[in-house]
Amino acid sequence: AKTLGLPVVLRPSYVLGGRAMRVCHDLHSVEKYMEQAVNVAPEHPVLIDHFLKHAIEVDVDAISDGTHVVIGGIMEHIEEAGIHSGDSVCSFPPHTLSNTIQNELRRQTVELGKALQVRGLMNVQFAIQGNQIFILEVNPRASRTIPFISKAIGVPIAKIAAKVMGGHTLGDLGFLNEVQKKTTAVKVPVFPFRKFPGSDTILGPEMKSTGEAMGIDREFPLAFAKAMDGASMPLPKSGTAFISVKDEDKPEALEIAKILSGCGFGLMATKGTAKYLEGSGINVIRVNKVKEGRPHVVDHLLNHQIQLVINTTLGIKEISDSFSIRRTALHRSICYLTTVSGGLAAARAIKAIQRENPQVKSLQEHYSE
Repeated sequence: AKTLGLPVVLRPSYVLGGRAMRVCHDLHSVEKYMEQAVNVAPEHPVLIDHFLKHAIEVDVDAISDGTHVVIGGIMEHIEEAGIHSGDSVCSFPPHTLSNTIQNELRRQTVELGKALQVRGLMNVQFAIQGNQIFILEVNPRASRTIPFISKAIGVPIAKIAAKVMGGHTLGDLGFLNEVQKKTTAVKVPVFPFRKFPGSDTILGPEMKSTGEAMGIDREFPLAFAKAMDGASMPLPKSGTAFISVKDEDKPEALEIAKILSGCGFGLMATKGTAKYLEGSGINVIRVNKVKEGRPHVVDHLLNHQIQLVINTTLGIKEISDSFSIRRTALHRSICYLTTVSGGLAAARAIKAIQRENPQVKSLQEHYSE
């Protein structure tokens, strides 16, 4: 871990769904993880990777017939790298990546498909840090994003891939070019937290979602709002937002606060976040953490004084201390986000739905347009 440089990602070999994966920001966390991992499976190695901070993760689905490789779709994750891809909100097409980056992702995907001699579906996961592209993994198989992309572009990708594997070429099937759409499709994961009383809603490398919802509109904020509604977590149009974030997230929290304040929302925050926001001229009500005594933030949640929760945290003690906030928001059906990227997407979506009500269209109407 010292050689690679902190933070690092640790995981047992041969895991599915990110099981037992963890991002460790200090050597004490690495030691604690190794004690637990070795006890669980002493005969298996533990893999250690350098963790890319502030990186954007991207999924690319493609079909190859051995000669041609056609991109099905490029999906940008809203949460930074470190959140399992199955738990991440994602946007198709990407809503922040430049055309230069997207074209390079296409080029690399085509090169990988040809070099690996894939016949059928393939999924590539990239991470983008600044302008540098990292390949995380390449899977010569269908991914969980195939149904999402198929609906988004109006093409039965799995059916085409099955025919390719059976001997057809992409030319035979008339699928030689990437489908370009003028609409944006957003995938929002659905979680089973309500059914597990002791579970925490905070996200990480280990997958927790059990489903997903999809929203389609002409621009990202409205599509995101629709997807959140479909995931049974509708965004509030008014009220008070509670913001409490770790130190490294405070600049993004300021941007969120500015948008929400401009939308007429009242703001509440714990001491550290409130001090940072006040220093930038944002009006905010300071509230106690649970451990600081009553009335505290959970009291305000129970009294229906908060309609939106944005809470990020780091460290075992801090995560434990803020558990009751996330759990109460869940039980009270209060919209909550546990990443600043998700919080920022929500703030922009709230601004959009205040301006206009999202319109409903069938998939067929989207395809015909």
